[in-house]
Amino acid sequence: MPVRVVIGAQWGDEGKGKIVDLLSNKTRYVVRYQGGANAGHTLKFDGKKFVLHLIPSGIFHPDTTCVIANGVVIDPIKLLEEIEACKAAGADPEGRLLVSETAHVILPYHKALDQARESARGEAAKIGTTGRGIGPAYVHKTARIGLRMMDLLDTTTLREKITYALDDTNVLIELHGGQVIEPSEVVDQMIECGKKLRSYIKNTTHILHKALEQKEDILLEGAQGALLDVDHGTYPFVTSSSPTSGGACTGSGIPPTAITHVMGISKAYCTRVGNGPFPTELFDDLGDEIRRIGGEFGATTGRPRRCGWIDLVALKYASQINGMNELTITKLDVLDELEEVKACVAYKLDGREIDYFPLNVEELERVEPVYETFKGWKTSTNGIRSIHEFPTPAQDFLNAICSYVGVKLTMISTGPDRSETIRVD
Repeated sequence: MPVRVVIGAQWGDEGKGKIVDLLSNKTRYVVRYQGGANAGHTLKFDGKKFVLHLIPSGIFHPDTTCVIANGVVIDPIKLLEEIEACKAAGADPEGRLLVSETAHVILPYHKALDQARESARGEAAKIGTTGRGIGPAYVHKTARIGLRMMDLLDTTTLREKITYALDDTNVLIELHGGQVIEPSEVVDQMIECGKKLRSYIKNTTHILHKALEQKEDILLEGAQGALLDVDHGTYPFVTSSSPTSGGACTGSGIPPTAITHVMGISKAYCTRVGNGPFPTELFDDLGDEIRRIGGEFGATTGRPRRCGWIDLVALKYASQINGMNELTITKLDVLDELEEVKACVAYKLDGREIDYFPLNVEELERVEPVYETFKGWKTSTNGIRSIHEFPTPAQDFLNAICSYVGVKLTMISTGPDRSETIRVD
């Protein structure tokens, strides 16, 4: 009865969706435990491409039940759009998608406030939010004025709760230059969403504990990455929730003692979207080339991702705070034609060498990466079916990553399709 958490071990966009999709084939429950519709998980199979934002990546396996758990903040309008998109793709979520009744709701005024605040910050002070209302929804959750999915089903109190929340929120929206929102517009919209989502809204904590009692396989899927964790990431350039394994417990109701595997997903290089420190970022033509070959543009926003060499100091830190015991490397094929590849193995901070990840972003902005250089393999890894078939330089590179981080390699991805994945025995 494995209970596996799949963690993004960098700044997000590591290819978690593809790996979760593969693992879901033999998993009874796939659970999304945090974040919102700002994350996009891209899946490719049978010559088709699908991008999911809220629904777990296991939805395309007919025997898998997908759960959007209590730690997620849900935009009901986006969720309904995604349900319809899944139906159109032949994966009807009815009866297989469960939405936590205690998950908090992203409302139109959360998005309006998010966008107004980011705009008012000015270019230099922007934190890189997608403007989807994620942060303000989590703020309202913590301030105890948020609405939960169960509130959409209670039309008696819905108007009162929305009006109360808007009293303060409209003041802030106007303060930051946005347009105030009338409560009646939001109430009518949410009543309609509640009617359409009623059959999906359940007590998912109870259902998941029943699954544990019955020894069912469970996979917990995070959004973003560990270095964007609100507690352990590059604050304030972080998301508003906890993508780490600890967040998987609070965001699903599954206790830490039930978790048997923590799989970290890392690219063979590094990317980051939005602002914030990025020690190994490449500002030259090579960075542009990696972005082009890797298709490094946001699945949700289309924003170009910043690209750089793999940062093993950061990856080891991610391993430590998550308790990783499995490692998956994705997009190895992007490096196939390079003469040499590099991995950051230490930092220089104000002239002295350090081997840890600074939690002060001002310090992290100042560090200089210390690299180990590896010979490139100069041949395609696409289509390889065993790690033993990899060119020797590619094996050396992978072994060095695992040796530094101290976690065993379990999967390697050499392309976007389901079939382009190697399981390491």
